[in-house]
Amino acid sequence: MKDYNYYSTLLVQNVGSKVRAIAPVIASSAAFGYENAEEAEGIFKGEITNPLYARMGNPTTARLEGIVAKMEGGLAAVATSSGMGALAMVMTAYLRSDDEVLCIGGFFGGTYTLVNETMRRFGVKSSFCGIEDYEKIETILQKGIHIVVIETVGNPSLELPDLPKIIELCNKYETLLVVDNTVTPLTLRPLEMGADIVIHSTTKAMSGHSAALGGIAVFRALKEQDKLKHNKYTHLHPIVNKMGKKAFVAIAKKRAMRDMGMSANANGSFLTMLGLETLALRIQRVNDSLPKLVSMLDEKLPKHIKVSHPSLKSNTYHERFNNDFNKAIGPIITLECGNKEIAFKLLNNLKVVTQTANIGDNRTLALHMGSTIYRDFDKDTQKYLGVTDGLIRISVGLEDPSIIAEDFLQAVKSN
Repeated sequence: MKDYNYYSTLLVQNVGSKVRAIAPVIASSAAFGYENAEEAEGIFKGEITNPLYARMGNPTTARLEGIVAKMEGGLAAVATSSGMGALAMVMTAYLRSDDEVLCIGGFFGGTYTLVNETMRRFGVKSSFCGIEDYEKIETILQKGIHIVVIETVGNPSLELPDLPKIIELCNKYETLLVVDNTVTPLTLRPLEMGADIVIHSTTKAMSGHSAALGGIAVFRALKEQDKLKHNKYTHLHPIVNKMGKKAFVAIAKKRAMRDMGMSANANGSFLTMLGLETLALRIQRVNDSLPKLVSMLDEKLPKHIKVSHPSLKSNTYHERFNNDFNKAIGPIITLECGNKEIAFKLLNNLKVVTQTANIGDNRTLALHMGSTIYRDFDKDTQKYLGVTDGLIRISVGLEDPSIIAEDFLQAVKSN
């Protein structure tokens, strides 16, 4: 990764303006006037970059898209109404009936249901496998499937995949790779590693303040030789040949945004940009605080409650955490309480920590997984996704880690 100073400079310099309004301007307009009929034609043809209609984006959102594309090392980005909107945009833009998606590793519940339930209703097939099951992964890729989806860090399983190896396999079999980088903005750059599309829920760390719902997909540039690949682009060739290196973006806008309208709103994009100005500082703070908190909890929690995080030497992914992830995997840690009753009592005794279904906030958050996000999943699915009856997910915020630890310890003693 590039250092935090690089990102602090990049983000504040791109969010702010030097003259007139320093803060980003909010374009609260659903429609935009065209200077003449020729300009209107050029805009709709994609030859002129002036605003078309707010469903396809607006100037405030376009600014956000440009900043995040630079941050991720991509060609361009498309912002959406939510993180799930970003994934749904990619799924509906690039897939059709009888295509197949391979999901590698444990997933956020919404991602699992979108792929396994909603997309299946429209004839899109799906397969699932573990992050270390390379033989199965390669067997499925050999069939010529269309998209692979993976999270940089399992949420809430905290599995850490060998991303370079998976990227290498996807490129070998010419399979479109979509990486959810929500929990590791700045610390991982999957596009530079060889992924095709990176998605984020901007509601999380990018904003940090829980004031703006949003998502974004960032696309790499399409290279000339990509046009010849038969698996990734079989049913996209007409657009690919016409649009060149921007084809990924054109496909997303024409096949999803235009027809389904999962568009970001200007005010949400504005608030997200305000969050981006301090993102590097917040990410550094959280990743510095987290091992300290984990160590305190591991040392002082009673034996029937177990803290889990790859910073612990006993963790399966400790070596990968140190080497491949540079000791920075985002805000999530988990507590295994054994059963729902103990977990509920602990949560209800917390004084500092907020109970809510979010991560990446400036505040420390916690939630019982099995009774909330994953409540409708059967036990086998919960097990695959890393969810147990006693699991609590914690998203570490900006507070003093010793105060966070004290809150959990007093909550346990109050049981």
